[in-house]
Parts: sequence; structure tokens; C-alpha cells
Amino acid sequence: MARILCVDDEPNILTGLKAALGTRDHEVVTAESPEEALEAVVEHRPDLIILDVMMPEGTEGFHVVWKLRQMEDHELANIPVVMATAIHEQTDLRFYPEQTDGTYEPGEFLPVQGWLDKPFTNKALYAAVEGALLG
Repeated sequence: MARILCVDDEPNILTGLKAALGTRDHEVVTAESPEEALEAVVEHRPDLIILDVMMPEGTEGFHVVWKLRQMEDHELANIPVVMATAIHEQTDLRFYPEQTDGTYEPGEFLPVQGWLDKPFTNKALYAAVEGALLG
């Protein structure tokens, strides 16, 4: 059993994730915004984060990953992340394709452990969770 933080601005998606992951005896914590997500990371110290890419302001999920990876607490900074998105079709995303920000080098891939293409099946969800947790 793992503690999983699910982040999505759509409450019905969070309800579905909570139900599906609950059948596998995972403890599920939810957040509906990037701010709530980062607070929940500190408060609940999840074993895994399932994170929506698109939220009301745009591709905020990417910003959450960037902020998470910058945390001084290395345990929190290294929590596995599975991105859930309707805009992804197995395209490798890079933080800075041709430059550096001082942390990520040119061409470095988004530091996440998996992707879920929305809409996803429970089978795909379970596979992504298991892969990220065992990773």
C-alpha cells in the first residue's frame, strides 16, 4: 500500500482515481490546484504523485514538477511523478530544449517517472502506478 497524491482540477477525475486506487488498498490524498498540491506534498509526504498537466492557468503540472524537484528536502524532491494528460501522445518533453536554466541542462527530459494519456483505463493506471513505485 502506498500513499498517492492525485492532483487534478476536475473533481470527478479525482473521485475516479480515489475509487480505482482504493481497490488496490492505496491511501489517496487529493489536491485541485498547484498550490494545494505543493502543500499536500509537505503535509502528507506521498510515495507517488499523479499529476494533471493542464489546469486553469495552462500547463501548471509542469511547473509543479519543476518546483517539486527544487525542494531542499531531497526525499520530497525525489517523489516519483506520473503525469496525466490529454495533450500527450508519447512525446518526450524537455524543460529546456536548447538552453539551460542553471539546474536542467539543454535537452534534459522532464524528470518524471511515467505518463498516462487521458482518458486512461484502470489497467493503464495500475501499470503506471506500479511502474513508478517500483521504478
